[in-house]
Amino acid sequence: MSAMERVPDGDPSLGLLRTLRDDGSTDPATDPCLPRETLLRMYREMRKMRVLETRMVGLQRQGRVGFYGTCMGQEATPIATALATEPGDWIFPALRESSIMLVRGFPLEKYLAQVFGNSLDVLKGRNMPSHMAAREVNQVSWSSCIGPQIPQAVGAAWAAKLRRDATVTIGFMGDGATSQPDFHNAMNFAAVFQVPCVMICQNNHWSISVPTARQTASQTLAVKAKAYGLPGVRVDGNDALAVYRVVKDAVDRARAGGGPTFIESFTYRMGAHSTSDDPTRYRSDEEVKRWAEKDPIDRIRRHLEKVGLLDSASIERVDLELNEEISRAIEAVEKLPPPGLDSVFDDVYAELPWHLAEQREELRRGPRAPSGH
Repeated sequence: MSAMERVPDGDPSLGLLRTLRDDGSTDPATDPCLPRETLLRMYREMRKMRVLETRMVGLQRQGRVGFYGTCMGQEATPIATALATEPGDWIFPALRESSIMLVRGFPLEKYLAQVFGNSLDVLKGRNMPSHMAAREVNQVSWSSCIGPQIPQAVGAAWAAKLRRDATVTIGFMGDGATSQPDFHNAMNFAAVFQVPCVMICQNNHWSISVPTARQTASQTLAVKAKAYGLPGVRVDGNDALAVYRVVKDAVDRARAGGGPTFIESFTYRMGAHSTSDDPTRYRSDEEVKRWAEKDPIDRIRRHLEKVGLLDSASIERVDLELNEEISRAIEAVEKLPPPGLDSVFDDVYAELPWHLAEQREELRRGPRAPSGH
């Protein structure tokens, strides 16, 4: 299979860039030739998300957490992006990119604390579960409203350009966000001002229950970039090596002053939109099974087995280590108390005004619910 599906003009916004072949080999024309340590880490981080999120859905079903949204089937894009960017680059995520934080070194226990909303949560229990963010790893908090993070990413990139620093911003979105005004504003602004921003659309075929065909009549989402005057690239989003190659090229181009890029990562949401969703009501089992055969973790695993970096024993060892790590983290985090009452007054003003200081003291003196309530 060639790197680009054959299209009349070889247009990268209409084709589908791939690296991994079905037998585990790679196309030398698009292979980023990553070192063995990076390849193994890519597999481990992707597998970690699959194991972790399976556990978290189980906790939600048991009533131990209130909500969770997984990236099952979409692990290649966030993990490859995390490895293709620099620690100083800013991430503006949508629902399925929080794993970038873990790749950047954010502690697993603090990551899980956000789902429980307890005292270890750096967001102090103020965001609903699966809305992780942390300044320490340059990942911005996102909104469940569709699309506002896209112009925010472009605005931060414009600031970086004005300050003449080397920062690149990454703005993520789903296919549904391309129907929002924020998408059009961001694309136009990014191109006009040539900001160092890479906008990545994870086209997972479903905006909750609305298929992509109901979102647009365009041949692809990537081709929309042409109307705004910036490059559009369509990549196989279940091919971690291809995603790495495309994102790295776009980030390097932006950092060198070449301006923005729009990437359509063509992938599939194998699980539900969230634990509040029942996907059997709007899509067929046959569709899910077809995409399960393109599982991004299976594809990178086959490649690592083919080049001799993984075997059955090492695969089993990785899963054992990940399960133990995740079990320890869940056990530790679940025992923690909720955020302190005083935290409701934090982050309101740089210096707490007198009337809020009085309210805080009154709260501290006030009655408490009986134990167990």
